[in-house]
Amino acid sequence: MNKIGVLLLVILVVLGLTVVSTAQELKIGMVTDVGGVNDQSFNQSAWEGLLRVEEELGIKVGYAESQQEADYAPNLEQLYDYDNDLIWGIGFMMADAILDAAETNPDQLYAIIDNAYENTPENVIGVLFKAEEASFLVGYIAGRMSKTGTVGFVGGIRGVIIDGFDYGYTAGVAYANKDVEVLNQYADSFSDQAKGKAIATQMYQNGADVIFHAAGGAGIGVIEAAKENDKYVIGVDRDQSDLAPDHMITSAMKRVDNAMFNIAVDLQNGNLKGGQTITYGLADNGVDIAPSSDKHVPQKILDEVEIIKQDIIDGKIFVPYNKETYEKYISTLN
Repeated sequence: MNKIGVLLLVILVVLGLTVVSTAQELKIGMVTDVGGVNDQSFNQSAWEGLLRVEEELGIKVGYAESQQEADYAPNLEQLYDYDNDLIWGIGFMMADAILDAAETNPDQLYAIIDNAYENTPENVIGVLFKAEEASFLVGYIAGRMSKTGTVGFVGGIRGVIIDGFDYGYTAGVAYANKDVEVLNQYADSFSDQAKGKAIATQMYQNGADVIFHAAGGAGIGVIEAAKENDKYVIGVDRDQSDLAPDHMITSAMKRVDNAMFNIAVDLQNGNLKGGQTITYGLADNGVDIAPSSDKHVPQKILDEVEIIKQDIIDGKIFVPYNKETYEKYISTLN
């Protein structure tokens, strides 16, 4: 090899090392809510998104796990001390902790899943999902597949976010069949599996043959109740079919993993700006039903779901997300 060739090789190697080094200099950390990183729900989906970030983008990632609400602030401080370029709070329950941390550390960039601030600080990004849209779809499936005329919804903790799941699902059931009754109860927890299981067991004994849960870790108990009672269950946040292959008919997916990845790409490209809220829905692949739905849901119903999905995207169907919009929606069906 001549001198020019050697020089070019050296330049390429140096450039290659520079690219890798730049990627490795970026660090992203996330703090889970009390459900933990292995909640089989949105915390786990968030972590799966960051693992993809590490694999495909070369950005270093890590997490701090919260066992109780009192862990939020120290966990956020720990990730700040680790010099993360972006620190995530996973779940609306971390809203106050993220806001406090952002005010204390104005030069640090933060992001939060499932929360929007009235006045978003310049160093915070809020990420929301139109969970009501995916919930409407699984509600339609539940209404079409119920043989008893009774289905159920088990929520975690009442609030703006879970309202979207609740009212979206109930509206979807009504869209399929106005005569189907929806049993509704909250576990007042995102981690109490025993409470989730007890609520679901009672619903199944009261005639429900399909239950949708939006209860995080408490929803694992709902899934266990479905298996023990040999009834159908609908998962949430991620495709949860692996937890109950014979009983999970579908899941209302909230693609937290995609959001985590997309924002990491913007961070790496220097395009990420704080002071804003980003919302993902059906139109941008932010929510959907699980790809495993075809195992238990008849193709005819899945074809109907595809039509409904497009109608939602096109604005032909307005999906309610709280009590007020639900009451307005129901009045259009009467």
